[in-house]
Amino acid sequence: MNINLQKSMKHSTTSIRNPWLGLLGGGQLGRMFCMAAQSLGFKVMVLDPAQNSPAGSVADAHITADYLDEAALMQLGQQCVGVTTEFENVPALALEQLSQLTHVSPSGFSVSIAQHRLQEKLYVMQCGVPVAPHHSITCLNDITPALNDLLPGILKTARMGYDGKGQVRVETLTELQAAFKNLNEVECVLEKRLPLHQELSVIVARNRTGESTCYPVAENCHHHGILAISIVPARVPTHILEQAQNHAKQIAKALDYVGVLCVEFFLLQDQQLVVNEIAPRPHNSGHFSIDACVTSQFEQQARILANLPLGSTRQHSPAVMLNILGDLWFDDAGSCQEPNWAKVLELPNVKLHLYGKDQPRAGRKMGHITVLGESLNEALQTAQTVQDALGLVV
Repeated sequence: MNINLQKSMKHSTTSIRNPWLGLLGGGQLGRMFCMAAQSLGFKVMVLDPAQNSPAGSVADAHITADYLDEAALMQLGQQCVGVTTEFENVPALALEQLSQLTHVSPSGFSVSIAQHRLQEKLYVMQCGVPVAPHHSITCLNDITPALNDLLPGILKTARMGYDGKGQVRVETLTELQAAFKNLNEVECVLEKRLPLHQELSVIVARNRTGESTCYPVAENCHHHGILAISIVPARVPTHILEQAQNHAKQIAKALDYVGVLCVEFFLLQDQQLVVNEIAPRPHNSGHFSIDACVTSQFEQQARILANLPLGSTRQHSPAVMLNILGDLWFDDAGSCQEPNWAKVLELPNVKLHLYGKDQPRAGRKMGHITVLGESLNEALQTAQTVQDALGLVV
């Protein structure tokens, strides 16, 4: 275990005036959490195995250790008044161990539910919220003609799938068998492909007393399984927006969830809402809140962790969020060059957020751009100008 303190520990105390908050994970979501928490006067201690990480580079302290390192967890739990996570695949056991030392949100139970697609779907259904028809596949013998009712479908690994990873589209039982073998025959879930109209998401924040609030619903477009653009507010009827927010609150309440939770929905062509998945953390589709809302999703996460009042989620400007992937750094010949940020920053109401990652790679999230406008049409038009200037494909 290696502890790197950017400021001397002997001059830092866990006082009420300036306490420490802890974070498991060093990615870009953690980086934005650190900045939000620090703006409220907190110090942040990050536990992440990587020597260099987006969150670790801005945190007040960085513990370089495995997430299940007992000494590291002890240091984090004893120093911090609360610990949270920035990605859902953190070991739930680490959260359970930390809960013996300090306040932890979300709970290990909530995270464990979100880590397993079948458990997640069963729990959502128990909340009275619909999900896509599906079936568990644990071995080749589970693939029988009875599954024809779920075809065409999407085969997803039960664990560790995100940004389109661990997912294969299948049309026939033969393709399903081949896909299951290619996924190394790990436990999977076969989901029926439904007639999709739009993809939506809701960020809900819930505190220790059970008070909850939702951000405006985001309308999302994906490219190769990775979120490419979020449009907020979503261009759907008001009753759909209200239903999505109510479903999100219902799920958070049923989980007794404390923290920031994203619920992703499919809006079908018949206007039915079904839950795709949940993420027990701030979410890419909520990044617009940094620039377009009174309180960002990351400030909300810090407020909840420190047991402070929830902030207003009011959106003061229509917004379009564009995801920036490492592909943007490379031309057709494979040459790597920094994008011309000045070309887009000269446009009004454009906000650039880069995540401090040195090495761009195809599919790697390097940053995002939020475009604001007096109207949603204005924001959409400016976003198109940004896309054209950078050569963004969405």
